[in-house]
Amino acid sequence: MSKRANALAERIEQGAEALAGLAEGLSEAEWQRVVPNEERTVAALVHHVAGACPILVDWARGLADGKPLTGVTWEAIAQMNAQHAQEYAAAGKQETLELLRANGTVAADRVREFTDEDLDNVATVCLNWDAPQSAQTFIELYCVGHSYNHLASIRAFLNGNA
Repeated sequence: MSKRANALAERIEQGAEALAGLAEGLSEAEWQRVVPNEERTVAALVHHVAGACPILVDWARGLADGKPLTGVTWEAIAQMNAQHAQEYAAAGKQETLELLRANGTVAADRVREFTDEDLDNVATVCLNWDAPQSAQTFIELYCVGHSYNHLASIRAFLNGNA
């Protein structure tokens, strides 16, 4: 197993667990509140992170295999996120946290399968102006960063800074 891949996988697990840990301590009222800068409830936001974990690793796997990430736009992502926000606005906390932990583990386990060569492979990423990006960079920005980005939004909101 690649030490680098394992370190990335551990960061994915840590991010998912940090988000789950924060969410576990929320009251039902906090769980149902809308995070203003995210335009969705905490419930929907945590569910969003849980659902995205494996998809983001799929995209990283494509880069590792030398396949460009194409056909995905920020506009399409915004539309999917808005629809998801409506569908999961009242998602149950326990089921959502179970999904977050399970999918975090699945994503991490799949990242552990990457070799150092996989992590170094580069292909273009449509979400980043078709700039060439290594699989490792993509994993760091999106697979690891995703949990922490939304965790920071929720924390800022709860602290009255959003």
